[in-house]
Amino acid sequence: MKKRDREQKPVADFRDEYPKFTKGMKHTHKILIPDMLPVHFGIIVEILKKDGWDLELLHNDSRAVIDEGLKHVHNDTCYPALCVTGQFIDALKSGKYDPEHTAVMITQSGGGCRASNYIPLIRKALKSEFPHVPVVSLNFAGLEKDSGFPVDLKTLAKLAFAIFYGDTLMSLYNQCKPYETEKGASDKAREECVGYILDMFSRKKYLRYKKITKHLLERFQTVRRSGETKVKVGIVGEIYVKYSPLGNNHLEEFLLSENCEPVVPALMDFVMYCAVNNVNDAKLYNKKSAATPVFNIVYKYLHHVQKKIIRLTEKYGFEPLHDFEHLRKCADKVINQGVKMGEGWLIPAEMAALAETGTDNIVCAQPFGCLPNHIAGKGTIRTLKEMYKYENIVAVDYDPSATKVNQENRIKLMLATARENLNQKEKKE
Repeated sequence: MKKRDREQKPVADFRDEYPKFTKGMKHTHKILIPDMLPVHFGIIVEILKKDGWDLELLHNDSRAVIDEGLKHVHNDTCYPALCVTGQFIDALKSGKYDPEHTAVMITQSGGGCRASNYIPLIRKALKSEFPHVPVVSLNFAGLEKDSGFPVDLKTLAKLAFAIFYGDTLMSLYNQCKPYETEKGASDKAREECVGYILDMFSRKKYLRYKKITKHLLERFQTVRRSGETKVKVGIVGEIYVKYSPLGNNHLEEFLLSENCEPVVPALMDFVMYCAVNNVNDAKLYNKKSAATPVFNIVYKYLHHVQKKIIRLTEKYGFEPLHDFEHLRKCADKVINQGVKMGEGWLIPAEMAALAETGTDNIVCAQPFGCLPNHIAGKGTIRTLKEMYKYENIVAVDYDPSATKVNQENRIKLMLATARENLNQKEKKE
């Protein structure tokens, strides 16, 4: 071949090489979703099923999932990418699904975090064994415009309120489960509340958040609880390992088994964090766009709803989730809100807010390869300990080579200090 012929040969566009999820596939394909928050995502899956989508939340979490991730993802890639990719491939290899009529879905934040690049990573991993499986992107930043999954105002509203109700359920459950006098009462209450939420969505009454929240609060009030004092342990860190049982080796269950009360910040905090960062970009970096005022309106509305839910929660005698404006003030004490890569300023803000509301003991979950988490999380621990007398933080690494035993032993050392501090406080009182 002549040099001129080589130069004139068209270069293949990578976007034309991968299978695309088209609108017509809604009626022919099952969509697999990784399990990050079982209750939240379970509600969302059932809501979207009502709209005609065939979705399934994956629960496979054996060592085989991690091994598949190691085979198909570069070992320098962050641990959440490995877990999600491994969970998809392990599920597709199980024989339960027809690869010709199956797709996988993942969210994209659109920020500078490597999570925004999971889509091409997963496509590359699937290409050798499952070349016909499309990857669907659920994002609000205009990425992957040909994903074929609609993100209209109605869908966004459903997702937002599903997250609000999921956060409330998560908080109420964790406040009741460690103290229940009747075994299984909290699980039963949660199951009934999920059914009620789904019924309100099917009746198109999901915007009635005051009524729904009151129902959840009243149901969990019926769970009889002992009056004993237990160690409260907050969980912060990178969003996936903070919530995912697969990513954090069932951290919440472990804390419950250690006779502790897990305190997990709301998923809505991360949603509002992403929205307000777009507003901050205009102020701090003069990075304005047509979407800036939209994000500002969305943030103000979400915060309005959050404040109403907080007031209701306090009225019924439960500890409310953090007011996001308070989180921002907590962040300002430690780090600038311009530090927004990954979870950025949200991590130290949550650690400070937890300390101010009586949760001094914190597990900072850090996945391998997450530099923003290590810098904004581990990097601010010393400052936080100087600010709060009893702040007791342990940074726990989650990666393929870290054993569950080693992780749990590190947490147990933190809990030993937590129990000593609790005893000292009780003696002073």
